[in-house]
Amino acid sequence: MGFKPSYLKSLESGILLKKVNEAKEHLTNCYLCPHECGIDRRKQVGFCKASHKVIVSSYGPHFGEEDVLVGNRGSGTIFFGYCNLKCVFCQNYELSFRGEGSLVSNEKLAEIMLILQNYYRCHNINLVTPTHFVPNILEAIYIAAKKGLNLPLVYNCGGYERIETLKILDGIIDIYMPDFKYSVPYRSKKYSQVLDYPNKAKMALKEMDRQVGGLKTHERGIAYKGLLIRHLILPGGLEDTKEVLKFIEEELSQDTLVNLMSQYYPTYNAFQYDELGRRINFKEYREAYTFAQKLGLRLD
Repeated sequence: MGFKPSYLKSLESGILLKKVNEAKEHLTNCYLCPHECGIDRRKQVGFCKASHKVIVSSYGPHFGEEDVLVGNRGSGTIFFGYCNLKCVFCQNYELSFRGEGSLVSNEKLAEIMLILQNYYRCHNINLVTPTHFVPNILEAIYIAAKKGLNLPLVYNCGGYERIETLKILDGIIDIYMPDFKYSVPYRSKKYSQVLDYPNKAKMALKEMDRQVGGLKTHERGIAYKGLLIRHLILPGGLEDTKEVLKFIEEELSQDTLVNLMSQYYPTYNAFQYDELGRRINFKEYREAYTFAQKLGLRLD
């Protein structure tokens, strides 16, 4: 198959370098995400707590992702420190809240991408929680692409995205893999400390869909372009889940892939909320899955 990653086309046209420079302006006046802190990240930190330098918590081939990303060689994941959400049930809270990891230069980040491609031979570069480091990531892509990077890029985010930032990523990202956590504001405020999550996520999903459309796979079943949405079913959240699924069915491409996740377990500060102090049961998952099937959604 003659697939060519979007960023290589942008590199050849000169657009990629322009986008790198545009994104880097946010390091001194940060409006990357909907928090719109407007700070100089060289001198202070905003909601996400990240400075102007990348924190990489870990990297390597990952086999716990969706089958369409993993294949037989794994998804080349790069886990970044910090996050623009504060989910009380976060399973990676050491990274998202505490920013555990190592400061790396953009040149080193480019080297990591090439290691995942050339040494581990992963199927893609999977950028996990990348929003607050978009300027660094774009410069690393620019450096790595000039040195032979040619894998699809996966933007693996929490769904709380700013349209203007996503437009910078247009022509760079091949696969968007956002969470779609909530459809109602009071739940996003209660559990993730952001009241406007549903509205921002819905707009972001539409923009992602406009850029890449539904998920496309080559003959071996490995994704190379498109939209894959994750939704984690929370205990007691079945009606919210149904609204999430209805939005996907009504507003996005029919071949968007949906991963309806059942693996919630109480962790971090979840026990402060009685309703989050348990796993979901089989009946809840079956009802959600059956509802998605009746909608005709393409399920992972």
